[in-house]
Amino acid sequence: MRKPLHLISMLGPVLCLAVLAGCGRLPSTGPVVGDVVNGAGESTADFAVYPVTRALLPTITQWPATGEQQHLPWLRSSEGPRQQLIQPGDILTIRIWDSSDNSLLTAPEQKNIALDNMKVAANGTVYLPYVGTLSVTGKTEDLAREEMQTALEKIIPSAQVLVSLTEGRYNSVDLVGGVSSPGTYPMPDRNYTVMSLLAAGGGVRESLNNPQIRLMRSGRLYGTSVETLLEHPSLDTRLSGGDRVFVEEDGRYFLSFGATGRQAQHIFPRDEVSAMDAVSIMGGIAGGRADPKGLLILREYPASAISAGVRGPRQTRVVFTVDLTSADGLFSARKFAIQPQDLIVATESPINDVLTISNIVGGFFGVFNRANSAVN
Repeated sequence: MRKPLHLISMLGPVLCLAVLAGCGRLPSTGPVVGDVVNGAGESTADFAVYPVTRALLPTITQWPATGEQQHLPWLRSSEGPRQQLIQPGDILTIRIWDSSDNSLLTAPEQKNIALDNMKVAANGTVYLPYVGTLSVTGKTEDLAREEMQTALEKIIPSAQVLVSLTEGRYNSVDLVGGVSSPGTYPMPDRNYTVMSLLAAGGGVRESLNNPQIRLMRSGRLYGTSVETLLEHPSLDTRLSGGDRVFVEEDGRYFLSFGATGRQAQHIFPRDEVSAMDAVSIMGGIAGGRADPKGLLILREYPASAISAGVRGPRQTRVVFTVDLTSADGLFSARKFAIQPQDLIVATESPINDVLTISNIVGGFFGVFNRANSAVN
């Protein structure tokens, strides 16, 4: 009687596991597809399920965007004057030569005089001895020099003038952050662009994910990405005096969960991220555990997306399913755009429960055989 009783005691845990398998799932790191999408067809369901296929892609592009989207305008490039224009706050150095023996400006042994640090006034004028105030704002150095010399020649016929400019606030731009060397940079001419400024600042910091450029001008904020400027030189906008530029990391992200290579929050590394890009970014799906037919993308649309006359989903809560075992699923995943705050779930394969139970049962029978041999 000892052996049958012993056998029954050993089979007890196995029978419990069988009952557990029949009543529910074993603990795991993520759900199976059925756990998430069951009930989608019911009239009371508060979410909708859409398989990602070639036929669905054109439809999705017409639906509203989701997540934290920051749509900022940007200015296209334009052509400016080749020379710098004098502005209020600039500093002029005026050097005057006079070869006459009885000069009003120089001593007998002196042939020239330098008027240093002549700041252009708020009204755009500078003061010149024996002449008075002259308007120089909006003029090039050459034009300002010619007008000064013409005015001086009425008093000092032999006078010759040379003017040099040091840019002030309205001929400079501020590079605030996101680069190696932030600071205030004078504009060498009126064709100084955003990319030229970034280069002067030592370039964008390599640690920034998908760096975004922000331009503040006259109380307005403009924005685009470094990637866009590199791909479209026509968008390398020309700067104006007083502009402020800074570079920041892309704040958009998506989440990964379940049988993924990495369960985390992932910053967008580029302007557009596809479902296949996202799989690569999150380290793929766990081999042997994940269901390649059950990659899920959970997204929540605003209430306005289901309003009358708006092209959008049936429900605000949407589950997109991706089949990574079919050609259509793989190609469609490369075209499916991930939105900020999307949750990507790599579901567990249902076979894992069966395998787990099989391994446990096999282990128990191994223990039983060893115990049985010991009794004999």
